[in-house]
Amino acid sequence: MSKQFSELGISKPILAALSEMKILEPTEIQQKVIPLMLTNANDIVGLAKTGTGKTAAFGLPLVQLIDVEKAVVQAVIIVPTRELGQQIHTNLEQYSKNIKGISIAVTCGGIPIKPQIERLKTPTHVVVATPGRLIDLIQRKAVDLKEAQFLVLDEADEMVTILKDSLDEIVAEIPKNHRTFLFSATLPGVIKQLIQNYLSKNVVEISANMETLGNQGIDHQYIVVDPIEKLNVLMHYLNSREGQRGIIFCKTKAAVNKLAKNLAINKFSSGALHGSLSQGIRDRIMGQFREGHINILIATDLAARGIDVADVSFVVNYHLPDVYETYVHRSGRTARAGAKGLSLTVLQAEEVVEIAKFEKELGIQFSEFKKPSESSIEESNTILWANKIFKTKPNHEVGIELKSKVKTIFHHLTKDELIEKLLAHHLQQNNT
Repeated sequence: MSKQFSELGISKPILAALSEMKILEPTEIQQKVIPLMLTNANDIVGLAKTGTGKTAAFGLPLVQLIDVEKAVVQAVIIVPTRELGQQIHTNLEQYSKNIKGISIAVTCGGIPIKPQIERLKTPTHVVVATPGRLIDLIQRKAVDLKEAQFLVLDEADEMVTILKDSLDEIVAEIPKNHRTFLFSATLPGVIKQLIQNYLSKNVVEISANMETLGNQGIDHQYIVVDPIEKLNVLMHYLNSREGQRGIIFCKTKAAVNKLAKNLAINKFSSGALHGSLSQGIRDRIMGQFREGHINILIATDLAARGIDVADVSFVVNYHLPDVYETYVHRSGRTARAGAKGLSLTVLQAEEVVEIAKFEKELGIQFSEFKKPSESSIEESNTILWANKIFKTKPNHEVGIELKSKVKTIFHHLTKDELIEKLLAHHLQQNNT
């Protein structure tokens, strides 16, 4: 029987906030981390799968440990992307809504720095930041970390290169006796080196259900296609999951843009997300996805960090990722908070040999998703064609005389007859 949050040492004001959020039962990583953060003086490494509640594992005890009477920065949370930073900031605000006087700021790249500098002139207890923006603020002497007691490195495996180059400069601003909490979905060699270099010798390592690195609620499948049919097969698959929310991962920004354009032409409810878009556009697309105005998100790996949407039904790897850890993060966007989900990887014939390597490395099992027949794809494309016509807005610039001539041609046809002729014409064109 799992413990309740009250048994972990969480205070009443935070318990009340959790109750309002309908977060009633702690996950395994939360059960293991929270008491240690509240009662122990050691550094902590938390290894848990994506979507298992790592933010609450460090966020709940962190806001409880803040002394609101001291108007200084006491905790720094470093994240790989602004999207994840905003998500964590929102979560911390929710957890601490009943703690009077607590102040939490988010300072990430991609938006103007001046408003963030102004924000940090007011008393602040917790700073959530991307590494580059935090260093910029340090160099401008716009943030004072001289009394910070806690340093959190979240999704550390997603920012190893940045941390290798910037962690020295950040740690130099924090008292030597600070505590560090590092959280990650995977533990590659570079992260182990960071732990050795920056965390204490008495560091406590915690893992939660890591007998496999993949989320147990995910059905891992792959489909083998020829390059020329890749888009049609994808659209057939998306048609079969109409109304469900999904994320499609591509390796490059150019591939994201190309696929997004093709899906838009075919009237799919979709949006693109990658690092070259302005922050305003990225925020707008993410908002549309969270609120259900678009069902499909096409994204690069880094741009998708921080997407914590509970009802993502499926993930499509339009390109096979280069490293195993990337697959863990991609597939972890679905089957969150105990739900079920599907991760479909689209392969070319020569890539099938890679599946066994992914299975061995990650301790997961793939099954083959049967490629649709040519007739099924043709039927799917015909439905797409009909949808495109249905969603096409009338051209009000067409002259009345021309409209009248066209109507004269069709006026004697019934609706059924017109549909049959349109359908026959479409199929005839496709077969020529």
